[in-house]
Parts: sequence; C-alpha cells; structure tokens
Amino acid sequence: MKVLAVGCHPDDVEIGCSGTLIKCVKRGDEVMVCHVANGDMGHAIIMPPELREIRIGEAKKAGSLAGIKVTTLDIGDLMPNAAIQEQRDKMVKLLKEFQPDFIITHAPNDYMPDHREVSKLVFDASFAASVPHYGAEGSAAVTPIFYMDNLAGTNTIPTEYVDITDEIDLKLQMLECHESQLKWMRDHDHIDFAEFVKSCSRFRGIQASCGYAEGYTQELSWPRITTKRLLP
Repeated sequence: MKVLAVGCHPDDVEIGCSGTLIKCVKRGDEVMVCHVANGDMGHAIIMPPELREIRIGEAKKAGSLAGIKVTTLDIGDLMPNAAIQEQRDKMVKLLKEFQPDFIITHAPNDYMPDHREVSKLVFDASFAASVPHYGAEGSAAVTPIFYMDNLAGTNTIPTEYVDITDEIDLKLQMLECHESQLKWMRDHDHIDFAEFVKSCSRFRGIQASCGYAEGYTQELSWPRITTKRLLP
C-alpha cells in the first residue's frame, strides 16, 4: 500500500503517527510524509529564513531513519488556509502523483488553527483530486482518512489504535531529529517534549492493553469507509 501522512509543521508527524508509519514501512508499504508549513516561525531567536532551512533538513533526517520519503508544500507558518486555491492545488497535485491508499492527518478539532486548516485542506483536496479535469492531470480515489491524536490527547476518543511498543524507541529518535524545537523547549520552556510524547503514547498503550500505542479517529463520510483494515 501507499501511505501519506500530512502534518502541518515538520515535527507534527513524529509526534502523532511516526510509530504507525514505521510499522507501515516494516510491512512493505511505501510511505510519504508531507509538511504543509515549513516551520519558519517556530523559534524566538532563529530568524524565519534560516529556521525554514533548518527545519526542512531536520524533517528529512527524521524520515531517513525509517525509510520514509519527506516533502513539503513550503507554506509559511500561520499561513495554511484551506480556502486558498493555490494551497489546495499543491495538495491535489501531490495526491494525484502519489496515489495514496489512505491518509493520516490532523483532526478537525485540533488545538492550533494551522492544524485545523491542514485537516480541512486534506479533506477538500482529497475530494478534488478525484476529479480528472481539476488541476494536475489524472485523478486519485477519494481516500480514506485517519485523524491523529490531538496534542496530549485532548478532545480525542480514539476509535482505532496501533500498537507501537516495538517502534517507540525509533519514534523518539525521529522526534529528537527536530533539535531546533526540542532543545529550545528544554532550555527555555523547561519542557522535555520527548518525554511528553512518550507519556502520551504510554497512556494510549494502557487503553489498548499494550506497552505503547497511537490513537486515531476515522473520517466516516462516504465514500471513504472500507471494510479492510488499513492501519497496521
């Protein structure tokens, strides 16, 4: 299968679904990660043009640890907007080229406006991509979508769980590649974000009767529902 994970910022996928993506690679899936925003506003000292380059590089390094392709729509932070045709067309082009069997992205009720816009962007573009004469040449199926946990699991009641007990160490290694974010948070905010993410994964693991897990809710609008188990 082909699996596409769409995160807003360069570390969002590592936080929310990288354990699942590692399992997908292990079972032979082709996995691609797309970051809609380039993360250029994610630091108080490093200026946006320099930070953009750093964060794109960190994302590629993280993906390389698990054999995952990484790309970006290269939109500035606070700029994702599902109503902007140019952004939708970029996502449509990616979907028509990659032809994913399912997509993982942010939930519509996530805590950050950028994340919510990306969720809507993915939903809208994944329908538009099914229209042969819209945008890029060709078409893609109206794709099943799974929504990642919100940060800290807030306002999320998972309907699907993926056991990532064997993948938790690599998940955290991938997260640590985002040094510009994690180091800043440790030094200035006194937050160990890797421990934060590990704790959330442990909590979902308790719910799913395993060591560590990632939780998802499925988009249930027609025709995105299938009788097949898509998540690993």
